[in-house]
Amino acid sequence: MTLQENYQQIVDDHRKYVEQGNTVDYTFRKHQLEKIKKILKDYETEIYDVLKKDLNKPDHEIITTEIGIIHTELEFAIKNLRYWMQPEKVASPLTHKGSKSYIMKEPLGVVLVISPWNYPLQLSLVPVIGAIAAGNSVVLKPSEHAPHTSDLLARMIEENFDPSYFSVIQGAVEETTELLKQRFDHIFFTGGSAVGKIVMRAASEHLTPVTLELGGKSPAIVDEDANIQIAAKRIVWGKYTNAGQTCVAPDYLLVQESVKFKLLKAMKKQIKSIFGKNLSQGANFSKIINENHFKRLVAFLNEDHIVHGGEYNQEELIIEPTILDKIDWDDPIMQEEIFGPILPVLQFENIEDALSLIKSKEKPLALYYFGENPRMQSQVMEYVSFGGGAINDTFFHLANPHLPFGGVGQSGLGNYHGKASFDTFSHQKSVLKQTTKFDFPFRYTGGTVSSNILKKFLS
Repeated sequence: MTLQENYQQIVDDHRKYVEQGNTVDYTFRKHQLEKIKKILKDYETEIYDVLKKDLNKPDHEIITTEIGIIHTELEFAIKNLRYWMQPEKVASPLTHKGSKSYIMKEPLGVVLVISPWNYPLQLSLVPVIGAIAAGNSVVLKPSEHAPHTSDLLARMIEENFDPSYFSVIQGAVEETTELLKQRFDHIFFTGGSAVGKIVMRAASEHLTPVTLELGGKSPAIVDEDANIQIAAKRIVWGKYTNAGQTCVAPDYLLVQESVKFKLLKAMKKQIKSIFGKNLSQGANFSKIINENHFKRLVAFLNEDHIVHGGEYNQEELIIEPTILDKIDWDDPIMQEEIFGPILPVLQFENIEDALSLIKSKEKPLALYYFGENPRMQSQVMEYVSFGGGAINDTFFHLANPHLPFGGVGQSGLGNYHGKASFDTFSHQKSVLKQTTKFDFPFRYTGGTVSSNILKKFLS
């Protein structure tokens, strides 16, 4: 059997499973979510092991950025699922007197989730939670660049779920290409914009809706009235967690020139405080995912610009937290998303110029503003378009299930987390229930009375 025939059979089996009504019931959906919760506990030791092997992730990061976020999403979905599933009553205009209108939340069907390598557990299971809550069956394609986590995910799912309901397909470019030829009812992709375009083109063949969680160059802005010590700590944490391999990590720093020296000094101190010393040995710092990515990042390490860090270990694929100063917009590091533990610093004289520069670029996935003036906080949030972000913080907004998470423009399409995940994987089906106790004549063609009545409604 060819790959295409095999994948066609898998999708057909999933579609039959959904069409037979197996996933519609509230109790069934809740049970599947609770099963994921149990699996995380049963395989916890192995989860720590594979994430260590793939990315050298410290235990604290595994708890906070992988397992913890998944648990938050699970608890939120389980708690609110019954409410989310209920038909939503809406008003009817006077012309529809006697009728009742409501919106039903219907599963889309068979969903494909393509997940990345940087948070290989969390970014696989959080979209799946939304898809399952909404009553879909799921095919998960984890990243081949995190092979140990991918293998564990496949085993976890295979040992605990009906393969016609939830299955994992492993592989690289060939397998993904063949998988995208199948007809799914929704495709959820997290990764880079280049592959996102491929996914979108493939989906267009079947008019399949897509959610694209991409990335971009997300700025952190530090204004002259910012709390420098807090800003330094939160920027360092947001940037260098997972060795900077985070789609919402601050990609570059824009700092008001009068506070630049003080901020850089505080950031150097926070790097040592949060992550420790001798990080190039990899004792408590995530590694770069592979050699190609490592070499791309090392090429950015120009000694003339390094003000902190710059050490690396090619054998262990470790690059220590690095700050580059005296960078301008024409430098190579400013031409692409960095996705690593290197932070270029640019300065500005007035905030309006900085915002205009950001606005002239592609819309970022995230934006972070540090400053105490409420008026300026509002101005920054309103003036610049970005996927999501924070005032006086970094990264943390994505861990709030009440906030939709997603990009805009080149940084993504659609959103998820919490109820937004349920909505993404649901079809909102409009229904009008009309009375038969009476029937207004003015709705029908014919007669001057009907026309006169309609004109009054429209005047």
